[in-house]
Amino acid sequence: MNYRISILLILLLLQLSCARRGRPEGGPKDEEKPILVKTDPEFKSIHFDANEIKIYFDEYIKLKDINSQLIISPPLKYPPIITPQGTPSKKITIKIKDTLQENTTYTFNFGQSIIDNTEGNILDNFKYIFSTGDYIDSLQVKGTIKDAFDLKMIENPTIMLYAVDTVFNDSIIYNKKPMYVGSTIDSVNWDITNIKAGKYLLLALNDHSKNYKFNPKEDKIGFYTDFIELPVDSTSSFEIKLFNEILPFKIPSRPKEISKGHIIVGYEGEADEFNVYTVSEKSSDFKSLSTFDIKKDTLHYWFKNYDKDSILLSLNHKIPFDTLKVTLKSKEIDSMAVTSAVSGTLHLRDTLKMTSTTPIVKIDTSKIQLLDKDSLKVKLNLLISKNKDELVVNFKKEESNKYNLELLPGAISDFFGVENDTIQINFATRKSTDYSAIYLTLNNIKSYPILIDLINDRGEVVMQKYSEKYEEYKYKNLPPSLYKIRIIYDTNKNKKWDTGNYLLKQQPEEVYYFKNIILAKANWEVTEPLTIQ
Repeated sequence: MNYRISILLILLLLQLSCARRGRPEGGPKDEEKPILVKTDPEFKSIHFDANEIKIYFDEYIKLKDINSQLIISPPLKYPPIITPQGTPSKKITIKIKDTLQENTTYTFNFGQSIIDNTEGNILDNFKYIFSTGDYIDSLQVKGTIKDAFDLKMIENPTIMLYAVDTVFNDSIIYNKKPMYVGSTIDSVNWDITNIKAGKYLLLALNDHSKNYKFNPKEDKIGFYTDFIELPVDSTSSFEIKLFNEILPFKIPSRPKEISKGHIIVGYEGEADEFNVYTVSEKSSDFKSLSTFDIKKDTLHYWFKNYDKDSILLSLNHKIPFDTLKVTLKSKEIDSMAVTSAVSGTLHLRDTLKMTSTTPIVKIDTSKIQLLDKDSLKVKLNLLISKNKDELVVNFKKEESNKYNLELLPGAISDFFGVENDTIQINFATRKSTDYSAIYLTLNNIKSYPILIDLINDRGEVVMQKYSEKYEEYKYKNLPPSLYKIRIIYDTNKNKKWDTGNYLLKQQPEEVYYFKNIILAKANWEVTEPLTIQ
């Protein structure tokens, strides 16, 4: 009997052990958003005078990015204290530290910040609303927003309304918070709700500092040109285009010596007519020149045959505006380095260019030769770029050919008289059947002139054309890619896109992207008529 009982106990223990190894399968994934249970004070309370708000949900929630997501309209001078921060809870507590305005409707828009604790389901654009007056304002304004130039839109732009009253002026956006603030519902559409009747300036910012004030150095701005009036415009839809303003010309820091005979001057804004020259006493053989590094907003001032320990520079932008002394300590000039952007393949539609770190002032064509695959000399046309930082090598390219470009010592001389060492560059061209051609016509263009940009699948502008009339646009020797077309209405006929300016009430020039994607394969010719919708 004892033996049988022992066997039964062992079998029972084995079954329990096996049962422990398994794990119950989960049910369907929770895709439900948190549900509001109640608020204290009540949602849309009037005569609100509390300093604490409690919001209860049916499940545990977390607050994510609450500091950047929460938008309070009208903005408060002192941000409220909101809990919990980082820990799950079924309750949100808001402690108000500010004195609320009388007879005002307040909206707390939580954006995308409220998520459930288990699956991260978002309670989109949850709002808590109350009024310190007798009623809740119910007017709204809505519209769309986009970047004025790029297809890609910044995330979470801030939409603002400034009341046009007795204290309103154009500069208010730089130093005062708006009356009402809203945000995007999705990547394109936006709205501002619970507004009282009145006249308003409609504005949008990417608001980098999240302070509801326009800082031209870091913020994009968009605005509706005319004031809007509510309730008259409450059923209208307004489009806003965000753009960077061009900063007023400014030199934010002192000129800096980089090496002997080389000083850089950083600037902000457009550098048209910006130049630098010395007012120091100098010898008869003193020479100088200026070049620009547009990518870094920097002017390079080069000079030689000068042996003093400081130099006085006159900085001019349309008119002389400053003279600064620069102490000179360097003993060595910059070394010249010449490089080529071509690595292996030169496409049939590209130009061969050599870039120099110091200004190129002289070329000796007798020391430069280009040989093809049969070792035959190829006729060259050599040019120094306007900014003196490139040697441009033009020649008639033959398809499926191999080339060797040789620059012997002394082929290039820079500003300081330094000459290059021997340079050898080997590259090849492809056959024409490796490329595609696009023949393009554009319909429903509302005005000319226009700029037409051909953009590849990496977002690069492959070619830009300028057109003053209806015509066929031909693009040949194109690398296979997916292309899209952007047009710019060149209103002021200066052959470039011009941004806007808030104080001048100037909107950016209009840009239009065709939705059609053009597939260009090798050895294809594509005829594409595009129509503006």
